[in-house]
Amino acid sequence: MGGLQKFEQRLEALISGAFARAFRSAVQPVEIAAALQRECDNNAQILSRDRRMVPNVFHVELAQTDLDRLAPYDSTISEELASQVQLHATQQSYVFPGPITVTFEPADDLTTGRFRIRSEAQARVTGSASQTQVRRARALLEVNGTRHPLQPPGLVIGRGTEADVRINDPGISRRHLEFTVVPTRSPDGSREEVRIEVRDLGSTNGILVNGQRTQHAVVGDGSEVRVGNTTMTVRVVEENVDV
Repeated sequence: MGGLQKFEQRLEALISGAFARAFRSAVQPVEIAAALQRECDNNAQILSRDRRMVPNVFHVELAQTDLDRLAPYDSTISEELASQVQLHATQQSYVFPGPITVTFEPADDLTTGRFRIRSEAQARVTGSASQTQVRRARALLEVNGTRHPLQPPGLVIGRGTEADVRINDPGISRRHLEFTVVPTRSPDGSREEVRIEVRDLGSTNGILVNGQRTQHAVVGDGSEVRVGNTTMTVRVVEENVDV
C-alpha cells in the first residue's frame, strides 16, 4: 500500500464518515498531500552529496467554500499533512531548516475544488535572552517570528553555537555578522536613543541591508538585513526619558 493511501486511511479513521461527506465534491486532502510532496521535490536545494534541504513552511490556498468545509478538521488535517511531508522527506533523504507547518488560507481567485501551495524554507532561530529582557529592550531584532533584544554592546548572528542568536540556515556562516549597539541621546537631549550598526564578520555569502550588498551599515527602525535565506528586521522602541 502506498504512502498516500495510508495517509487517506488514517484521516478516515480519525475523522470518520463526516469527513468523506464534507469533501465528496471539494478538494481532497490526499491531493494536497501529493502536492506538498511535489513542492518538496521541486524546491530541494543540494547541501551535500547526501543532503538536500526542502521548504518547511507550507501555505495551502483554497476557495472560501473549500476552506469552510475543511474548518472543523483543519488542525487534524494539518498535523497529518505535516507527518506525511516528514515521511516523504525521510524516504528522500531531505532535511528541513526548522519545524514543519501547514496552514490553510483563503484565495479569492480560486474556485471550488482548486488549490495552490506556497512554501518557504524558514530556519529555526534560537537565542539566550529571557522574555523580560525582550520586553525591556529599547531595540529588537525580529527573525522568523522570534524577537531578540538589541542591547549594548550588541549581538553576533550565526549558525554556530558560539553565536548569540543562532539561525539554522545553511547559507549562514558560523559567525556571520555582528550588530553593534551604542547608547546615545536625541539631539535635544530629551530622550535616550541607540545607534545600531551591522557588520559582516567575513562570512561566505555576505549580507544585504535593505536590498544592498554591504560590509558595514548603520541601521534603524524597519531596516531589513538578509543573510542566506533569512531576513531579519530591526525594530526600535521609542521611549521618552526625563532629563
